[in-house]
Amino acid sequence: MIVPSEFQPAWWLPGPHIQTVWGSRFRPPSRIEVLWERLELPDGDFVDLAWSGKGKGPIVIVIHGLEGSYRSRYASGILKAIARRGWRGVLLHLRGCSGEPNRLTRSYHSGDTGDFQTLLTSLRQREPATPLAAVGYSLGGNILLKWLGETGSQANLRAAVGVSVPFDLARAAWQLEQGLSRAYQWSLVKALQRSVRYKLHHPDCPFDLKSLKEVRTFKEFDNLVTAPLNGFADADDYWRRSSCRPFLRKIQIPTLLLHSVDDPFLPQDAIPSASDLSRCVQLELSTRGGHVGFIGGPWPWRPQYWLEERIPEFLSLYLETEIPGTAALASG
Repeated sequence: MIVPSEFQPAWWLPGPHIQTVWGSRFRPPSRIEVLWERLELPDGDFVDLAWSGKGKGPIVIVIHGLEGSYRSRYASGILKAIARRGWRGVLLHLRGCSGEPNRLTRSYHSGDTGDFQTLLTSLRQREPATPLAAVGYSLGGNILLKWLGETGSQANLRAAVGVSVPFDLARAAWQLEQGLSRAYQWSLVKALQRSVRYKLHHPDCPFDLKSLKEVRTFKEFDNLVTAPLNGFADADDYWRRSSCRPFLRKIQIPTLLLHSVDDPFLPQDAIPSASDLSRCVQLELSTRGGHVGFIGGPWPWRPQYWLEERIPEFLSLYLETEIPGTAALASG
């Protein structure tokens, strides 16, 4: 259930922070053509989808991390890797993350699995026999794993992958207030503030927008914004109810977790133990790799983005072979 990862970090990217920052800041964007689609939601809101690949092959749903989008390097990278295998990729932009604010006052958050379910239902209605899989990064991984635990044996996917997941949101928030990890918190909180100011201009905003300027930590942001917008009592209530770790033992489809012990977004004591995992879940732990980093390669001009090799390798075991009973499951 928990095995050592085969990932070998690049010698020229030592330490968790350089691995993390290189992948998000210095990696050139992957050139890939995407097709846009707007998916209307049952509550009157919408999410935007970015599709890669062509044809009738399997579909891999990708869920980005906090304030991510198809512009995120890891997102365009995995979409390109998916298309290279002859599959189709579809990036689910969480509400308000595609460049246009969502219609409703509410926001996306780490525990909201409803929009993923709506997308999956829509895909099944269109193509009932097409093999489906899903990949979630960071916050998107938490959403995916929580949904897998909620649905159990009813999860209509062939396989799933979670990358650098903040399994325990309270412990992740604590970690991001420690040492150099505070730089990530500062950057992400600033991005969240910009998004909220851009989105909320109407009088039914449930909090004082002037107070937003004083927010410095995730706890302050989730207390002021996330909790009241989404029906939680406070940040602690939100973190407790939304963390995916309690759901891991309920997962009933093949699931791969890729995580690094030195992830600067999560303390080591919050990494799941074997007793947290169902028999369907394999956790591959590397000693180094940072947060959504995992960059190898012999030279800076020849980096190897290992996630884009390992993820398709795992998914191919389930997307490119017929699994007994899947036709009946898909049609049901």
